[in-house]
Amino acid sequence: MNDVTQILNAIQQGDAAASERLFPLVYDEFRRLAQSRMRHESSDQTLQPTALVHEVYLRLVDVKNPQTWNSKGHFFGAAATAMRRILIENARRKKTLRRGGDRQRVQVETLDFCDPNDSAFLIALDNCLEQLEKEKPEIAQVVNLRFFGGLTNEQCCQAMEISLRTVNRHWAFAKAWLYQKLSEEHDIS
Repeated sequence: MNDVTQILNAIQQGDAAASERLFPLVYDEFRRLAQSRMRHESSDQTLQPTALVHEVYLRLVDVKNPQTWNSKGHFFGAAATAMRRILIENARRKKTLRRGGDRQRVQVETLDFCDPNDSAFLIALDNCLEQLEKEKPEIAQVVNLRFFGGLTNEQCCQAMEISLRTVNRHWAFAKAWLYQKLSEEHDIS
């Protein structure tokens, strides 16, 4: 019987210290399984392999409610099943309406909705910016500096005397907001 099987038997007998000895022995294998599984997940998956490994381990090795493992293979099979369940739970959670499950993910970095030579577009953009200035003037200022002034986010934070993180957040919000508004008004989708 190998070390993992012996430790699994000790955990079944209620030895709390055994679970601490098990983790270093199975961590690398769990990590390899998690990384392999995560390669097949969609790009919007936010769960990291390390977090997945820790969640699986916590589900499998509960000293207060010990489970029976016939072998190391049985244990790793249960780990694979636990990984699947965690990933499915995470996917279902993301699909809920409360978390925007009915919306399409759009990468704002790749949006290319501006045609500065299209006068109808510029008029629609100006109308949207006027509305944005009323609702969120600081964000509208970032758009003006970026779009019309040609400044980078770093230059905007210096010009506006706000943090780079705030400028990045404002710019991401503005691109998504403008994309939505311009899609409605100018049919850019």
